[in-house]
Amino acid sequence: MNPAIGIALLLAVLQVSQGQKVTSLTACLVNQHLRLDCRHENTTTLPVQYEFSLTREKKKHVLFGTMGVPEHAYRARTNLTSNYNIKVLYLANFTYKDEGTYTCELRISGQQSAPNYRNVSVLRDKLVKCEGISLLAQNTSWLLLLLLSLSLLQATDFISL
Repeated sequence: MNPAIGIALLLAVLQVSQGQKVTSLTACLVNQHLRLDCRHENTTTLPVQYEFSLTREKKKHVLFGTMGVPEHAYRARTNLTSNYNIKVLYLANFTYKDEGTYTCELRISGQQSAPNYRNVSVLRDKLVKCEGISLLAQNTSWLLLLLLSLSLLQATDFISL
């Protein structure tokens, strides 16, 4: 067998066995809309199926995705943006009736791999505004760099705080 074909097959098997890992699922409010940030590793070039769902009173409600059929009540209220390693779902007009456990689930298309998912429990009174967490959740490295830089500048008497 050609070594290049062997290496390509090995890489394909490794991609499938590694799968997609959901690293975090966070929830916050933007005005009256719920925002769910599903961060994940992007370890394959194969298509990835996804699903956002809500479990309330032991019943699963599919909100958006490519694996299940979204319930009619949520179709007009949901909007998804997707980038390299994050899928962001917006649920418009979030109310107390929308409280429950939200799930982000990923699966590689056409594979029998186990799905990977994360849950977050959402209560309207406990939600934070998105602006407050996005700086910490999305730009932690910049914040850390800024704090370290201030300490270094202060230690060299370049600035005084």
